[in-house]
Amino acid sequence: MSKQPKDDQSQVDVATLQQQMDDLTEALQRERADAVNLRRRYDEQLAALRVTAKAAVLRDLLPVIDNFERSLKHVPKDLQENDFVKGVTGVVKQFEKVLADLGVQKIKTVGELFNPHFHEAVSMEEGDGEQEVVSEELQSGYQMGNEVLRHAMVRVRPE
Repeated sequence: MSKQPKDDQSQVDVATLQQQMDDLTEALQRERADAVNLRRRYDEQLAALRVTAKAAVLRDLLPVIDNFERSLKHVPKDLQENDFVKGVTGVVKQFEKVLADLGVQKIKTVGELFNPHFHEAVSMEEGDGEQEVVSEELQSGYQMGNEVLRHAMVRVRPE
């Protein structure tokens, strides 16, 4: 008869150990899930930081491309075929290619409906109509993905 209490005690010990093992397994699974979520959040934050840093650098470079483009608009006709002017044109094209490779696009302007998300109206021409349409681009706007790096400065006309 002395064996029965030991068997009961063994069953209690096994049940206790099984419960402890189940609790520890559940805790480990929670910790693993937390670690996976933490890593995912870290990766997302790092990607967002990269995009933010890239956008900041690009915003600083946009005035440079603006100045190159302005200088090319004012080249006298007799210098259009000059090698120096062709070189500057090549630099502008290279700059535009780098921007495109980085996912930067010019915002469409002339002939488009005015959209305050993309355009900044600097002046309004007279006209009859209910829709505001961009009639002239005064400064190019750029976007990278869904983020507007700089709004396009435009002149608007009702049509």
